Amino acid sequence: MTATIRSEKPIPGLPSASGIELIGPVAYVISDDAPFLYLLDAATLAVLAQVRLFESTEFGTGRIPKISKPDLEALTALTWPSGQAGVLALGSGSTPAREAGWFVPVSGGTPLRVNLAPLYELLRARLPAGAVLNIEAAATNAAELLLFQRTVGQVEGALLFRLPLADCLRFLVGGSKVPVVPAPQHFPVPYINNRAAGFSGATFVQERLFVTASVEDTEDAVLDGAVLGSFVGVVEGAEPRATFVRLAWPDGRPYRGKVEGIAVRRTLGPRHWEVLLVTDDDAGGSTAVVAEINASEQPTGTK
Repeated sequence: MTATIRSEKPIPGLPSASGIELIGPVAYVISDDAPFLYLLDAATLAVLAQVRLFESTEFGTGRIPKISKPDLEALTALTWPSGQAGVLALGSGSTPAREAGWFVPVSGGTPLRVNLAPLYELLRARLPAGAVLNIEAAATNAAELLLFQRTVGQVEGALLFRLPLADCLRFLVGGSKVPVVPAPQHFPVPYINNRAAGFSGATFVQERLFVTASVEDTEDAVLDGAVLGSFVGVVEGAEPRATFVRLAWPDGRPYRGKVEGIAVRRTLGPRHWEVLLVTDDDAGGSTAVVAEINASEQPTGTK
């Protein structure tokens, strides 16, 4: 399998992109330190609009400080219990300030703040000893909500929670029935320089799961580290195991940026897709990357 970059461009005015979903001609993008959901033209990648999720007095510098930001790291398209189609943005849960989410209907209207703390407590109870909850990606199909845990500094720290979608959504809107939370599944990930990749994005397309994972030189769930590279993976069965390949330029050079989200823009052929990725440089900048994933090709040599 290969994952080859075709273009990369900055996204002006959008700090620290952390997740993306495509719905029709619109790309919905969240930031982990901004109070907005951004709407981009999926074809041109121009910013069309921004939807305020919450009020913030700390965004004057263009980024909410790390200590107080809600850290929206995961985004997934779904249908809310009210019947509205939209996107759900989720905080990472790595601190008490990061246990909120927002549901945004694609038809417009006021975003709904969602208290994730009760669900996150159920997840924490299932984590290995010493692990800090750190949800970095989400994806949904007809029956399941998949939440991807990035456990920094632990061997076998990449974990997948497979949750019943309908029960979780009813629970989040105040239902009394507590959803069943099975133990998370270990998800093998690749390494760079003895540092394990951590989940950063996920999406379902026609029951095929696409994931991204990036490698940072850090052992802290909150503090950033030097970015070493990023991977794209494709899951084609029921087992939590992906075919991963390192994202690279056409000449084979590995891409050094930190990919934070993935959406499939179009199918180019059997096992061949064009994807849209968003990146975060940990300094307030974001880019949109168009890449091709070809699951029929072997990767070229990298430098």
